[in-house]
Amino acid sequence: MTDLALYEQLMRRCIELGRIAKQRGESPVGAVIVKDDHVIAEGIESGKMHKDITCHAEIEAIRNAILTSGNTDLSDCFLVTTHEPCIMCSYVIRHHKIKLVVFGLATREIGGYSSGFPVLSTSNISTWAAPPKIIEKVLEQECRNLHE
Repeated sequence: MTDLALYEQLMRRCIELGRIAKQRGESPVGAVIVKDDHVIAEGIESGKMHKDITCHAEIEAIRNAILTSGNTDLSDCFLVTTHEPCIMCSYVIRHHKIKLVVFGLATREIGGYSSGFPVLSTSNISTWAAPPKIIEKVLEQECRNLHE
């Protein structure tokens, strides 16, 4: 399987998770953490349900990956998410040293990659490892359709 085929397969799972979030009245965002081409954790947007703004799908997936692996260093993992990680999620991604981020739909105003606050891609913080590789627009239209 090619990398793109794998990313599309994983994005389809994220889209399923996003649909679950939408059915629950949340923003339609889903995310997975992958190690050795296998999903080790999933996250569903759940901020309204938990009354906690930090319960974004990406952070939930990272929390679950840490619980599953018993390790806070996720440098051997990558993240796939329906939407560009926000600035908050981008900080958490960088803190846990995730090596690759794949997303479908950009979130320009608050995105941690495409906004004026590129936390996900900056090299200006000396205590952080190198920025993760970014692959964007994977199944972009399908991710956009989550908002219909």
